[in-house]
Amino acid sequence: MLEFAERTLVVKIDTRKCDTCETKACADACKKYARGVLEIDDQGRASVAHRSAEEILRLGTECLACELACKTSGNNAITIEIPIKGLDEYIQKRQ
Repeated sequence: MLEFAERTLVVKIDTRKCDTCETKACADACKKYARGVLEIDDQGRASVAHRSAEEILRLGTECLACELACKTSGNNAITIEIPIKGLDEYIQKRQ
């Protein structure tokens, strides 16, 4: 499991699913729509090992393209969590 933080979100990647992914669409989307934070390593898995945590915070655009590309063209290995302050309280009031 790979997990890294951008400014306001956390990206979680089940890298075991990368092993059978034929498209590696997440890295292509990251290069096309963002700043290439994600790359594919020598084992064929999504990786940010080429970047420091500080670089990821600085370069990450929070575009969500990797998650969408993985979901629609890859193996659905990426989940992006975006905490929204006050959302839980709001949902409780609405129930």
